[in-house]
Amino acid sequence: MNRRTRTVYLVPYVLWILLFVVAPILLIVYYSFFDVDGNFTVDNYIHFFTPVYLKMTASSFWYAFLITVFTLLISYPTAYLLTKLKHKQLWLLLIILPTWINLLLKAYAFIGIFGTYGAANQFLEILGIGSKQILFTDFSFLFVSTYIFIPFMILPIFNAIEEINPTLIQASRDLGASSMTTFRRVIFPLTADGVKSGCQAVFIPALSLFMITRLIAGNRVITLGTAIEEHFLVTQDWGMGSTIGVFLIIAMILIMFLTGSKKKRGARK
Repeated sequence: MNRRTRTVYLVPYVLWILLFVVAPILLIVYYSFFDVDGNFTVDNYIHFFTPVYLKMTASSFWYAFLITVFTLLISYPTAYLLTKLKHKQLWLLLIILPTWINLLLKAYAFIGIFGTYGAANQFLEILGIGSKQILFTDFSFLFVSTYIFIPFMILPIFNAIEEINPTLIQASRDLGASSMTTFRRVIFPLTADGVKSGCQAVFIPALSLFMITRLIAGNRVITLGTAIEEHFLVTQDWGMGSTIGVFLIIAMILIMFLTGSKKKRGARK
């Protein structure tokens, strides 16, 4: 393929990036310098560093961190178990299938499950615990968010484990290493890139959740995503909403930079 042909194939990609990535970001930055009356101002950025928005930012990062940790704790052993199963591709497909269902439908399904007369409370009554307020709590928010993001964490970890050269694990066992030592010194380091990719795929979108906070948490959990929705759809303060969006974009870029790493060569099939 000559240089001219490569340039021709590159044009659609560049146009796509310019129209759907660069242009929206520039629009967000542009609107962030205007107040609700359409006057040019930098007060939005000053206002962002007030206690209200700083607390909201800290809350967003805290909940995104918890969601990422819970998702990782469930996904890593699940991905490892999948690699040992006979029909692992079929099981992996079953895990991916829920991602094909609309997020809104899944949210309403959990509203029914966690509701006062839902399956969760019926199960608690069978156990003799009695009905509890499950919906509109931090627990329900973290549970549903973790469930939604699990496939996005499992996939990169599963691929990383699949790429490990089996002879390295066998060599570790032959040298007398226990299963835990083999995991700690061989398996986990070789799958670190997959873990980082999974954490990126979960932590970054978890920062800007808003629909789940409204439907499942009942606005008890306030995140930056919720604030953006309020400013754009309720208060009509597009400038402040765009300012929050700018800081979210900066945070996402920093997270990708900090968690990104070059793939180690070797130790692969």
